[in-house]
Amino acid sequence: MRTALSISTRTAGVLLIFAVVGTALLAYTFSITRTTIEHNEELAKLALINQALPAGLYDNDLIRDVLMLPADPLLGTDEPTPAYRATLKGQPAALVLEAIAPDGYSGKIKLLVAIRANGEISGVRVVAHNETPGLGDYIDILRDDWIKHFDRRNATEYKAADWQVKKDGGKFDYMAGATITPRAVVKAVYKTLQYFEQHRAALFAPGNVARQERAPLATAAQVERDTISTSPDGKKFGLGLREGDGKSLRKFHVEPQEAKP
Repeated sequence: MRTALSISTRTAGVLLIFAVVGTALLAYTFSITRTTIEHNEELAKLALINQALPAGLYDNDLIRDVLMLPADPLLGTDEPTPAYRATLKGQPAALVLEAIAPDGYSGKIKLLVAIRANGEISGVRVVAHNETPGLGDYIDILRDDWIKHFDRRNATEYKAADWQVKKDGGKFDYMAGATITPRAVVKAVYKTLQYFEQHRAALFAPGNVARQERAPLATAAQVERDTISTSPDGKKFGLGLREGDGKSLRKFHVEPQEAKP
């Protein structure tokens, strides 16, 4: 009995030593490769962004020039997401926004939407989706060029009714038997364009840059002049820098003021 107990104890001790050593080795490996992994992730994201926004359109470090945006129905987001700001010779050139089409055939479709400073779409790319292979997956640039239909479109040339698939009376092509997927993407891209138009001044405002350790807070006058927008239901809202942060935006509502007698 004692022999069996002794063997069990010894075996447990050996296993414990292996577990501790294995954990230590994993932690060490992670620590020495973390920088490389993060660097590779940045390169992968930059490569995807460059598909929607050619590198020749900007000369800044796009991955570092980031503004965190609050969740917004127009973007389809329920948590803060980054906006990548592109500049050329110090002037605003474009913005890359992350958006979600919540109503794809098989769930959410994650998108990158690159919009030039003049409001023209530079490109759209699908980041992730679960659409049916061989049917709805033609929204992926690796499968088809359909996603390039958005290139150089804007809210001036294309009115609200145009931002639908042709089956619904709009101007965007679709493949027979797979209309739910493109319908969701077209709607999400248009909403993202609306978000950009409503918040353009705040998104490109000087100082709203994540790479700076401390950016100046927007003054009340700047907020009133540059970032106040009106929603379809008539309510006013705006974007302002989050106090104590200086690099992320918060959305706020503007209470109507009573007219002076």
